[in-house]
Amino acid sequence: MTPTKLIMIGAGGHARVLLSALGRAGLWPDACVAREPPPDAWPASIAYLGSEDALTSLDRDSVRLVNGIGTVKTTTARRQAFERAKALGFTFASVIDPAAFAVADAVIGEGAQLIAGAVIQTGSRIGANVIVNTRAVVDHDGIIGDHSHIATGAALSGNVTLGRGVHVGTGAAIIHGIDIGDEAVVAAGAVVVRNVAARTLVAGVPARALKAMTPG
Repeated sequence: MTPTKLIMIGAGGHARVLLSALGRAGLWPDACVAREPPPDAWPASIAYLGSEDALTSLDRDSVRLVNGIGTVKTTTARRQAFERAKALGFTFASVIDPAAFAVADAVIGEGAQLIAGAVIQTGSRIGANVIVNTRAVVDHDGIIGDHSHIATGAALSGNVTLGRGVHVGTGAAIIHGIDIGDEAVVAAGAVVVRNVAARTLVAGVPARALKAMTPG
């Protein structure tokens, strides 16, 4: 049987965070693809294959991908990279930092990433290609839609539901039982006490709608 190779998409800041998580888990990428060559600080042991177009020449059955593209406000670029690779027939590896905690009954989707200090509590479901970033919390029975990003230090109380492609900013807090619609953005530091409509940017304490977001 051909050994499985691990290929990283991207070589920026989020990709370097994932390298740390993978290394602590005893894993390491064989190569990466990215729009531009990696920075000088990129490990020399990880070969640069070129842009994402290089994926077309790889054997889908002997490669697993890691999505190293992060998100700052919208999750569109990360989602698109995932969907392009899936359309080519690739599978994504989930990344769970040994310093993250997920209860045994939590469901973790394909390509999801739990960064150091992340906490996933009982009954929660984490969708495909989701990032639960450093010290972010999803409390009991949370449902996190595909391609969403819960940024550093954000806290979701119990029974919170995020749609697809939601970005929850650094240090935001969402109270119990709130629903957040697809592709909504919760600004850093916001405190969400009411449901949020799809493709809406909310900010403030308490959070209020500021504008509609362009569909991604």
